[in-house]
Amino acid sequence: MTLMTIILKMSEGLGRTCAIFALTLLFSLPLGMIVALLRMSKNRIVSSVTRFFITVLRGTPLMLQLLAVTYGPYYLFGMGVSRNKLIPVVIAFAVNYAAYFAEIYRGGIESIPVGQYEAATVLGYTRVQTFMRVILPQVVKRIMPSVTNEIVTLVKDTSIAFTVSYQEMFTIGKQIANSQTSFVPFVVAGVFYYVLNFVVDRVMGRVEKRLDYYQ
Repeated sequence: MTLMTIILKMSEGLGRTCAIFALTLLFSLPLGMIVALLRMSKNRIVSSVTRFFITVLRGTPLMLQLLAVTYGPYYLFGMGVSRNKLIPVVIAFAVNYAAYFAEIYRGGIESIPVGQYEAATVLGYTRVQTFMRVILPQVVKRIMPSVTNEIVTLVKDTSIAFTVSYQEMFTIGKQIANSQTSFVPFVVAGVFYYVLNFVVDRVMGRVEKRLDYYQ
C-alpha cells in the first residue's frame, strides 16, 4: 500500500475525528459552566455532590468512562449497544471534559476581586447582569491559556475512540498498520494530529489577542 493510499484512507476517518472534537466542545464548554456554578453553590449538599462528580470524572481514565457509557447499559440493563458509536463517544467525552472545564471556570471566577461584585451592586446591576457583563468577560480572558491546553489535549484524546471500534482516523490507521505490518500509518496519524493542534493553537492565540481589552 502506497503512502498516498494510506493518507487517503485515513483521511476518511479525519471527519469523524473532527466530529468528536467539535461536538465535545459544543456540549462540554456550557456544561462545564453549569457544573462550576453548582460546585460553587452555597447549598452544601449540591456543592458536595458536584464535587464528588468532578473527582470521579477526573480521577478515573477517560477510556474507562467511554467503555462504561458504551457497554454499561447492556451489562446493567440488557439494553442493546448503540449502533451509532458517535453518540456514546460524545457523551463520555463531553461529560469528562465538562469536569475539567468546570474547575478551570471555578478558578477563574474565584480569582475576580470581591470589590467588583460590590461595585456592580452599587451601580444597580442584578446578579445575572453582574456575572454576564462584568465577571464573565474577565474570566474568559484569564482562563483562556488553561482552556487552550485542554482543547489541545482533546485533539489527541479523540484517538481513545478506537477502544469502542469507532472508525475515526486513529482506528483506521491502526487497522492499516496491523494489516500491512507497517509503522507508516502511525507516522501519518502523528502528522495529522500535529496539524490539527497547530490550527487550534493559532486560532486560540488570535482569540486571546482579541481579549487583550480585558487585561
